[in-house]
Amino acid sequence: MSRTPAVTARGLGKTYAGPGGAVEVLRDVDLELHAGDSLAVTGPSGSGKSTLLHILGTLEIPTVGELAIDGVDPFALPDRELARLRNRVVGFVFQDHHLLPQYSALENVLLPALAFPPTPPGLEARARELLDRVGLSHRLDHRPAALSGGERQRCALARALSLQPSLVLCDEPTGNLDRATGREVSGLLHELHREAGNVLVIVTHSEELAATCADRVRLLDGRCVAA
Repeated sequence: MSRTPAVTARGLGKTYAGPGGAVEVLRDVDLELHAGDSLAVTGPSGSGKSTLLHILGTLEIPTVGELAIDGVDPFALPDRELARLRNRVVGFVFQDHHLLPQYSALENVLLPALAFPPTPPGLEARARELLDRVGLSHRLDHRPAALSGGERQRCALARALSLQPSLVLCDEPTGNLDRATGREVSGLLHELHREAGNVLVIVTHSEELAATCADRVRLLDGRCVAA
């Protein structure tokens, strides 16, 4: 019995207008990802990796092609419903943690739920559990400035998972970390991914990080080629 894909992309392409004419940065990309899948997207700088990630996360609209997340075409939704889907269905982990400096670690993990009330029941308990899982139970009340780089990224990971998204997108999640801390964050990311059974997509230049994913694609000049 076939499984329904959690993410389906068909013929995705993205073209930007530039001073010298149109620039095609992504072309004819097809993907089909199911719950529990992990995918690494590699390729040289400028190959379209981040653009693909932004389209999958509904941060950018493709010029051509189709995207479905949990069976829904996100770009057919009204703006507020698209924002709600992005908030509740997609979790983001970026190279920079993007924690808000005026809030504690616990408050940063809780913040995404405030965009579309009411907050899910048991949210604070889940936030505390996630922070405990990533080794920050003793740092709940600390603001980002009092955390190390690895601690800030682990807090960002907990925040991304707080609303139990079905799709987790990571853009160079270990890029600002030393090798040992990067391995630690990578291990936590995959451990929590396996437990949640979500779709995990990681854009990275790191061959070591890419090797931790079950599947892999390589982008070259905007196209998927053999990894």
